[in-house]
Amino acid sequence: MRGEINSATQKKCVDAEASRLMKTADPELMRAINRFHVMDAIRRFGPVSRVEISQFTELSPTTVSAITAALLDDRLIVPMQVGAVRDGGRGRPRVMLRLNPDAAHVVGVKLAPDQITVAATNFCADVLRTLALPIRIDRQTAAVIADLVEDGVRRCVADADLEMSDIYGVCVGLPGVVERAGGVCRQSPIFGERDVPFGADLAERLGVPASIDSDVNLVALAEHWFGQARGLNDFLVVSVDRSLGLGILHNGELFRGANGLGPDFGDLMVGPPRNGGGRLADVASEASVLGEAEALMRGGEHDAALRAGRGMALLLQRAADGDQRCIGLLAAAGKALGFAIANLITLFAPPKVIISGRTMTASEHFIGPLRETVAALLPPSLADVADIVVREWTDDIWVRGAAAMTLRDLYGAPWGTTGPAPIREPLAWIAGDS
Repeated sequence: MRGEINSATQKKCVDAEASRLMKTADPELMRAINRFHVMDAIRRFGPVSRVEISQFTELSPTTVSAITAALLDDRLIVPMQVGAVRDGGRGRPRVMLRLNPDAAHVVGVKLAPDQITVAATNFCADVLRTLALPIRIDRQTAAVIADLVEDGVRRCVADADLEMSDIYGVCVGLPGVVERAGGVCRQSPIFGERDVPFGADLAERLGVPASIDSDVNLVALAEHWFGQARGLNDFLVVSVDRSLGLGILHNGELFRGANGLGPDFGDLMVGPPRNGGGRLADVASEASVLGEAEALMRGGEHDAALRAGRGMALLLQRAADGDQRCIGLLAAAGKALGFAIANLITLFAPPKVIISGRTMTASEHFIGPLRETVAALLPPSLADVADIVVREWTDDIWVRGAAAMTLRDLYGAPWGTTGPAPIREPLAWIAGDS
């Protein structure tokens, strides 16, 4: 009985504190949050009416009307007249709202060990121009990589018939451990150095706000906006490449650690090292599998293919031809990753897990054992919760996700509340300059 009373008392205290915080919260912060939800509803469901926005966001019609009026003044959204409602013989067109694609332009960048991909997009994240620069950037210093990214961004912007003054933000996605709030890459296979302040360096070079993020977070956002997870507010994305990445969308927001930290999935421990376990990347990444495969295939007719960087393609072909050693390597990696994914499903219970990579995920010798391991390890209560989807991502979806990340920042920025907004000021706020 005492426990029930204490629990009820604690709940009342929590509710009272939450109410107090809501009443004393920064009004500008609350307005920015509400603006974001209205903008996001228009992006997701537009063209959409004010009544529908109110239903989607659970904001009052008065609040929605005030926010949309300011967004119309700021030219961030535009009205559309659709059909007519008859009332006493008079027709009144129904006003729908959609994003103004020309309200702002942003740039997304994807860094891979062997390529830089750049895309310029409009305010709706429609790709206007893309640029691919095949180059082994993992052999370059951070300063040289920044030079290459700067040149690629400027060239892509020019190819899109835009000026740098038209660009309101740049976001760079790369594998590794990224601290988004500070624009610092703590560790990545892209950089030989650690704790690289890449975001600040790029912003200074380009003269526009620049951010960096884990590449898998960006593709998770792209899946949420444009792909298989549209309409879902909870799902996981696992990327299988030379390294391993994990993106978690929970309650419609990307799950991050302190300072926006995005950890490296490959650092997850799959067992105590003394018992034959270790880091996930050491047993399930393409780099680890290829390292073991090259030891098996080195010598004779395969040396030329290995020197040309076609080791993974050769491994998959030999597995398809029935080579049991190659099949065993892929199966071991699939089982290790399946073990980790089963734990994630147990923890988050997502309705969907999206898995992709460059090459290894195309092999049933890898995906089959992964699925079997997940099915064997999940408790019966969660056996039918998560749908595991395997798909191939193009470079476009990565850079479009990077652009979407910058647009999310813009949607939540404190734009003017009346009249056309001086748009450069909100971007300074995003970058932390004011």
